Amino acid sequence: MRIGKGMNVKELEVKYGLPSEVKFCKICNIINQRPNSVNEYEHNPKSQKKTIGFDEDGICSACRNKETQHENIDWKQREKELMDICDRYRKTDGSYDCIAPGSGGKDSIFAAHLLKYKYGMHPLTVTWSPHLYTDIGWKNFQNWLHIGGFDNFLFTPNGRVHRLLTRLSVINLLHPFQPFIMGQKTFVAKMCAKFDIPLAFYGEMPGEYGTTEASDGGSEKKFSDKPGSGFSKDVANGKDVRDLYLGGVQSGEIIEKYDVDMNDLLAYFPLDYSVYEEKEIDVYYLGYFIKWDPQECYYYSVENAGFEANPVRTEGTYSKYNSLDDKIDGFNYYTGFIKFGMGRAMQDAAQEIRNKKITTEEGKALIKKFDGEFPKRYYKEFLSYIDMEDEEFRQLCDKFRSEHLWAKVNGEWKRRHTVNGDGVDD
Repeated sequence: MRIGKGMNVKELEVKYGLPSEVKFCKICNIINQRPNSVNEYEHNPKSQKKTIGFDEDGICSACRNKETQHENIDWKQREKELMDICDRYRKTDGSYDCIAPGSGGKDSIFAAHLLKYKYGMHPLTVTWSPHLYTDIGWKNFQNWLHIGGFDNFLFTPNGRVHRLLTRLSVINLLHPFQPFIMGQKTFVAKMCAKFDIPLAFYGEMPGEYGTTEASDGGSEKKFSDKPGSGFSKDVANGKDVRDLYLGGVQSGEIIEKYDVDMNDLLAYFPLDYSVYEEKEIDVYYLGYFIKWDPQECYYYSVENAGFEANPVRTEGTYSKYNSLDDKIDGFNYYTGFIKFGMGRAMQDAAQEIRNKKITTEEGKALIKKFDGEFPKRYYKEFLSYIDMEDEEFRQLCDKFRSEHLWAKVNGEWKRRHTVNGDGVDD
């Protein structure tokens, strides 16, 4: 790609192995720079990103997956498959028969409540704690348990170490959620092993976001933690764990440099592969068996577990009911906007377009108005949490901008290309 509109022509730097040509899906408006969901858990800072697929008609893989759901799936047959699985694992002695992970947000409430009250399962809900609970997030978490009626295991990792890893992730990856994601995604299999519960259910499928690893009819319904959520099998077997990247730094270096013990990092390592096989753990997506609609999940969770939307609009988007529990959450979306040109509003609007809640044009208007808004509400707490000054964080943001996405015009960063066609190079 080259700079246009009369500017000096030169080759532009393209970071992270992203596509050099910027495109937007003709249906949902998502940008082709969006990392494949699997790669959100990538731990090595030198790794190249795989991005959402686009076909020859300019339609993203998430939209194509949704079209398949709307047109080609026999949902009654899918639900029968789910009931067969539940019948196979259901306990009659009062013990837990499945794990239902979540934070107490709309999706986890929906999933756990269906499993317990519609399909007669006895789920243990498990939660990897947010960095910093918001008031509304903590309230919804409590409502999930006390109004919805669930047992829960809340795990909070070593606070000092988690803050360190989050700071390192911001410095090395501009990704404040990377340690959280690594811990969260390995947590479920560990809890299955700990409580001898061989069955777990996630909510929506990766295909909702365009992930290609689970696109066929067989693998899309069963999510395997065996590779350790992107870690190599050797690491999952307990080999070379000092080479595992946490916060963009090898764990061995963290141990040596920051007075951290190996035990302090165990929460982030995947379950040993042999244990996974021995326990015969199965992890399924409910979204394979039943139609998954985030807005309908919201209405369901309000009715059945007292879920409450944010009293104010969530910064960076137009909605009030998505990702409410963590004060760091807004910075995860904002840094994604810096690196990939994809903010929170774009992601929310794309999902609602696919679910036919809003139109493509309405999505464009919402993206124009809200995408990339700076999350100032919890900014001071965020900086304190990662022990960083304002100037250092903003300089890091500039350092991680890719030239093919951003141009500096009169001292201000501008998008080169936008879905509304009003970027610097459009």
